[in-house]
Amino acid sequence: MAEIQSSSTGLSGEYFVAAELLRRGYSVGITMGNAKAIDILAEKNDKQFIIQVKAIYKKKNNGWPIIKDKVHSDHIYVFVNLNGDKMTEPDYFVCTGNETKSKVKQYGTRGVLSLSSINDPQFKGRWDKM
Repeated sequence: MAEIQSSSTGLSGEYFVAAELLRRGYSVGITMGNAKAIDILAEKNDKQFIIQVKAIYKKKNNGWPIIKDKVHSDHIYVFVNLNGDKMTEPDYFVCTGNETKSKVKQYGTRGVLSLSSINDPQFKGRWDKM
């Protein structure tokens, strides 16, 4: 696997998630731009999903920056650890909007969802939540 540039973390995460969804039979559309509320639109069996992707480059990061008040209950959130320091396949943590909101720690104007709070079989690789 080629090395992922840490400056391309967000876009890399979106492409990895899109590839995973395509592999699982979803139709996928990636939205482009920097300040977007939706990263991926996916559809399978006449069900549509709005997906927000958050990616970190390596496990040593504290977690994913996310603001609790901007979490939507009707979106699916996929948190990706690209494992850029180990050069192994990414880890995916799939959460509903409500699960995401309950795990975010808000500190004034910034929020964080820690890897330790979702590094669990309830979230890891749980594509079946879609």
